[in-house]
Amino acid sequence: MKKVSSENIGSPAQVLPPGEFLREELERRGWSQVELAEILARPPRLISELIAGKRAITPETARGLEAALGTSAEMWMKLEAAYQLSKTRIETSTVSRRANLYGKFPVKELLRRGWVRNATDLEELEANFCKFFSIKKIDETPSFGHAAKKQRYDSVPLILQLAWLKRAQQLAEDVKARPFSAPALKEAMSKLKACLKSVDDVQKAPGILLDAGIRLVVVEFLPGAKLDGACFWIGNGEAPVIALSLRLDRVDNFWHTLFHEIDHVQHGEGKTEPIVDVFDAESGAGSIPANEARANRNAADYCIAEETLRKWTSQTSRVSSRSSIVSFAEVVGVHPGIVVGQLQHRGLVPYSFHRDLLEKVRMLVVTATPTDGFGKT
Repeated sequence: MKKVSSENIGSPAQVLPPGEFLREELERRGWSQVELAEILARPPRLISELIAGKRAITPETARGLEAALGTSAEMWMKLEAAYQLSKTRIETSTVSRRANLYGKFPVKELLRRGWVRNATDLEELEANFCKFFSIKKIDETPSFGHAAKKQRYDSVPLILQLAWLKRAQQLAEDVKARPFSAPALKEAMSKLKACLKSVDDVQKAPGILLDAGIRLVVVEFLPGAKLDGACFWIGNGEAPVIALSLRLDRVDNFWHTLFHEIDHVQHGEGKTEPIVDVFDAESGAGSIPANEARANRNAADYCIAEETLRKWTSQTSRVSSRSSIVSFAEVVGVHPGIVVGQLQHRGLVPYSFHRDLLEKVRMLVVTATPTDGFGKT
């Protein structure tokens, strides 16, 4: 029999059916198909179909050929496997492309949310993802705005962040707003401060910011993409956008995140690359960049002046008392949940204290500003 090396098995040039090798072996021995059938005690039709490539070699047949011809059963099974795989080369190529798509992007989630239009044709589906991520071909590494030279979105958490940012950008570009004005933002800050007392007044924030030329949008957080807010600019870097995920549905987190992003806007940050922020109230601050530490300090101070809070906590012996917290909140004109959040952040009360004061605001916010998620698109 012609020697068949492992390198020849499965060669992409041409993969012959095992029957071709069996036919050569019979010719070399001078055996007819009927004689081999008699030796194997199998029907002559079986041998004929094996040689014609119409029937696959089974483990039982491979063992019989091993005994009759002195060749290994494993060799016949490898020949059969290589032949069968060669017939599915086009299909496996499609599978590889689809696996590449799923490995690169959160396909299922983006299709579920309708951010990318589904398609049965793979080329069309790839084109839809290219369109969403603003890339020309599927193997390109996507970026956001002018961030291409700054940050590569090629890891799982970053590609999730990028998808979230892309959707926020789409929402923001559909919002009409007057030109951004620093003096108008200063006036808006005074109006926002007046909204801190009542939880219902969170609904006023989007309109107040819009009057200052800032677009506020909400995009529901993506599983695995831990983020709370972002600041970026559209319109050639002239129009600021604040995007919120409302991942933590509590009044103190809403105002802290909003004021944090406003601080970035005030300092003109987020123009060359988007600023994405995560606030985990119970994880501690850790080491953060100077501009983030500044935005955190200012956001807390916008809610309650640092000196006012320090003075109250140093003079009262009942800082963890519910009645004391409510009374102080009334004096400074903020919601009690904001006081609780600041006390928790400073480690003055446990995170388990007064959770009921941390009222939910998510449904109030999404009814007042462009939103994708939480049942609204």
